[in-house]
Amino acid sequence: MNEFKKAREDYEATPIPQELEDRVRAGIRQGKANYRRRRWRKYAAGTAACLVVLAGALNLSPTVAAAAAEVPVLGGLFRVLTVRDFHGEEDGINYDISVPGVEAEGELAQRVNDVIQEKVNAHLAKAQQDWEDYKEAFFATGGTEEEWGERTMDVIVDYEVKSQTDARLSFVVTFGEGWVASMEETYCYNLDLAEDRDITLAELLGENWVEQCNEAVRAGIAASVDEEGFTFFFPPEEGGFATVDESTAFYIREDGVPVLVFPRYSIAAGAAGSPEFPVE
Repeated sequence: MNEFKKAREDYEATPIPQELEDRVRAGIRQGKANYRRRRWRKYAAGTAACLVVLAGALNLSPTVAAAAAEVPVLGGLFRVLTVRDFHGEEDGINYDISVPGVEAEGELAQRVNDVIQEKVNAHLAKAQQDWEDYKEAFFATGGTEEEWGERTMDVIVDYEVKSQTDARLSFVVTFGEGWVASMEETYCYNLDLAEDRDITLAELLGENWVEQCNEAVRAGIAASVDEEGFTFFFPPEEGGFATVDESTAFYIREDGVPVLVFPRYSIAAGAAGSPEFPVE
């Protein structure tokens, strides 16, 4: 193992002090509250909202599946609905769950909905298992019931519509887990519901899309280097960015510009979050 990889692993394995855990948890909660206020202001003017109880469940527990809201986001050939909605606490886990569903003709919408629900079920099951494993390790290393009672986990599923036209839709779904460590994964969906197919970067950018995307990413990485030559991004020879391909995630901004999205830790240190690069 070379020195760079060993340093990165040592960094990611460093124990997080209790006071930092508290600050991270508080930051997550504040960020969620701010995000919801922004999203509500964005859609409230043109969106009719109503609360309905659904027969479906989150396939996790009766408590988590107890509430569901339907909030249509305006579209031409489609609607985006919040088909699962729960915000509450259970066994020390704070759930903040809003699951989207696309209502449209054709097979694409149903396929996307099924994929999202599978990811939700897997995310919630993993979070519960992580919490149980942490609890077991906590008591095995001398933790007390009183100390354990002060600990909580935040589990998040949320989404944001990035752009839409009468027939096209671009949105992201975010899965988060926050406690002594934090995790966030973002999945992008770009749908042509008139043609019942996914939208690709090649379609948006043309035959030179790989070169255009690579140039945008490299320019963004170069711009991140500070005056002392430091950047959170890994060099290519150490697992950093090499090239985009058909699996590279992206969403489409309101102005039609695709924005590349990379998973946290994939091409940069965790402090960089999930790097995004517009291809303009």
